[in-house]
Amino acid sequence: MVGKYQLEEFVRQAHRAGEAGLTICSSGNLSWRIGEVALVSGTGSWIPELKPDNVSVCRIGTGEVMNGVKPSMESVFHLGIMRNRPDVNVVLHFQSPYATLLACTKDRATNINVTAEMPLHVGRVIPVIPFRLPGTPELAEAVVEAMKNRNAIQLAKHGQVVCGRDFDDVFQRAMFFEMGCRIVYQAMQAGKEPDVFTEEELDEIEMHYLGYTTKDGLKL
Repeated sequence: MVGKYQLEEFVRQAHRAGEAGLTICSSGNLSWRIGEVALVSGTGSWIPELKPDNVSVCRIGTGEVMNGVKPSMESVFHLGIMRNRPDVNVVLHFQSPYATLLACTKDRATNINVTAEMPLHVGRVIPVIPFRLPGTPELAEAVVEAMKNRNAIQLAKHGQVVCGRDFDDVFQRAMFFEMGCRIVYQAMQAGKEPDVFTEEELDEIEMHYLGYTTKDGLKL
């Protein structure tokens, strides 16, 4: 069902996320849909140094572990997103520096539409989930619900979750998320208000490149 190639590719993509600074040590987790099962990084594993024997194989429908490797404690929301979203094949929970800094800041900036890549690749509106203990059913439920119609969310005092159709889609989304947060934070540090797009400009960008607007948050 899951071959050597799939395991090697999953590990390669995990290392890619680590090398890009999206995760450090045991922070973050990754999953990949393969038919009726998902590969999920193992509990306590280090994404930047993930090995094939640290990868769990889980049934998406039930969460049953197929290979004896315990999945990440956040696997519940990974599998829940996939159950709700047949268009989603990859989920990444990450803690890159600037995005996580904003997630851990009081009165955090909620509008990071500073470049066209944000509405086009990350999302015009990024919900912020109030802090819930990592690995708990309460957090999983909140994440799954929020990502029914979003491809990126922020977890207060915790990090970010993005999903997409493949590894490149998710990697790009996470990197642009980090880039937008870095621009906003550095502008604030310089005492300048970030020059975010107006609603009219966002409409224009989305209509020009996508052919529709995501003002209602429902178009994925």
